[in-house]
Amino acid sequence: MRIGLLGTGNVARALASGWQAAGHEVVLGSRSPKEREGAAGLEGFVVVGLREAAGHGDVLVNATPGTASMDVLNEIGAAALGGKLLVDIGVGFTESMELSHPNYSLGEEIQAAFPDVAVVKTLATVDSVVMKDPGSLEEPGTIFLSGDDAAAKRTTRQLLGDLGWADASQLDLGGIRTARGQEHAAYLFMGVAEAIGAYGFSFKVVRPRAA
Repeated sequence: MRIGLLGTGNVARALASGWQAAGHEVVLGSRSPKEREGAAGLEGFVVVGLREAAGHGDVLVNATPGTASMDVLNEIGAAALGGKLLVDIGVGFTESMELSHPNYSLGEEIQAAFPDVAVVKTLATVDSVVMKDPGSLEEPGTIFLSGDDAAAKRTTRQLLGDLGWADASQLDLGGIRTARGQEHAAYLFMGVAEAIGAYGFSFKVVRPRAA
């Protein structure tokens, strides 16, 4: 599958590495591709402009900071994004470390702004290491999906599987409105990270015992 990742940071690099290893054709999109290609941490990756990354990908992945994501997507434009699956990972924080979407979600904002794009929110509750290597956990965690398009979620589940997320570890929360839960869990994530002194963990949904 052809995947265009928007961004060149830790998240984009981790996912690009995982999906390249699984045999996908991956490029990373940047506003300054000539400056970024071959830079530290980007060796071995193809870095192109944002619109070129959008044109390359059957699937696009928003791996930009949540406060910058709408600017990036608007720069690419609705025409280039139309008909695509967009896997959205972004969570936005203000300079004072408040959520930039306190009463809704970035995923919802993207879906409302680009109705011809199938947005699926996922991977927003783990750090970049666990995203691409769930096997680094002591036991399987739970990864969540939110989105309105069933076919887009099926493709996203396959891509998560290629990173090592077993089908049983993937929990479909429902429509894109449920992306709020994933993004707002960032506060809980930061609290847990501080409590255990590490970021390489995952939440896990433990079901009740059968009656």
